[in-house]
Amino acid sequence: MKNHRAFANSPGDPPPDLSKTRRRDGERTSSPKRKETLDVLFDGKLSLFQSGTGYRFSLDALLLANFVTVKQRDRVIDLGTGNGVIALVLADYYPSITVTGVEIQPAMAQRARKSLHLNRLNNRIKIVMGDVRSIDAILEAASCEVVVSNPPYRSPSSGRISPNRERQIARHETQGDLCDFLRAGAFLLRAQGRMAIVYSAGRCIDLLSAMRQERIEPKRLRMVHSFPDVEASLVLVEGVKGGRSGVEVLAPLTIYDRGKEYSEEVAAVIAGTRRGTVQS
Repeated sequence: MKNHRAFANSPGDPPPDLSKTRRRDGERTSSPKRKETLDVLFDGKLSLFQSGTGYRFSLDALLLANFVTVKQRDRVIDLGTGNGVIALVLADYYPSITVTGVEIQPAMAQRARKSLHLNRLNNRIKIVMGDVRSIDAILEAASCEVVVSNPPYRSPSSGRISPNRERQIARHETQGDLCDFLRAGAFLLRAQGRMAIVYSAGRCIDLLSAMRQERIEPKRLRMVHSFPDVEASLVLVEGVKGGRSGVEVLAPLTIYDRGKEYSEEVAAVIAGTRRGTVQS
């Protein structure tokens, strides 16, 4: 991809150089303190603010936005919205929907608000501060048709915990675990509403079991592989609240074909030319 990447690479890859950012007109500018960058998506169609040294969204977010099933005029809630990238992408994909992003970190919520104003989507996206563990104090029960979430994958005792607080909360379950996010999703969804999650493939059984426990029946599942001949690193799952048993296992998604070239499908997702289909 020739365009400047706004996101960190897939799991295990090094992050992009954060010393420069690209403005909407394509001009690169230095940011000596690297406190914040303004990055672009879809060849400049969307712009978003991110921390230069803290959490930056990854490819996972774009894959999730492309995977979730959305219908005309759906109300969508993004739990743990971070910088608001999934909310921005979904609002761009589907002109008739509204999106509410819930974020516990004040700085990230503020950047998300700046981004939605910059993209003139403040009439269709709302960012609210709050903890998913106290979702009933933030939003109303059964208030949406779709919930999406890219929750932290790692337990506090798993792997090296980043000294950066923003990255730590986004990656490790220090401020809410998988069950907290699923419980919040079940609270927010109307009957037969859909919840889509991207998660660590190694914890796939934990995810499916926890979804059933919250009566969100897994209905679609897709494994994500960095390369065709390696084990899956991520899993995309969509469930239906109160749905019947029976899951559709989709063909695997491969991020890279050869070397470090993106597969045709993933390249189209990054470019914004491959989008999820609106259902009537």
